[in-house]
Amino acid sequence: MAIATTHETPLQQGALLTPGEVAVLFRVDPKTVTRWAQAGKLSAVRTLGGHRRFHEAEVRQLLTGVPQQRVSE
Repeated sequence: MAIATTHETPLQQGALLTPGEVAVLFRVDPKTVTRWAQAGKLSAVRTLGGHRRFHEAEVRQLLTGVPQQRVSE
């Protein structure tokens, strides 16, 4: 849970996603998302409890560069 201070509002910070939410968007395992963060392929912020969170805007931007799977006809 993100805590907003008087100087920052949730709109200024942007939405943060959990590794599980990012994994669903990319159709990968959450551990893969964690490995991407450790490798520097995806930037993450840490919560006070030490959990990783990912900026939704960055994730959405990366998603636009991921090729879509072809549907066999």
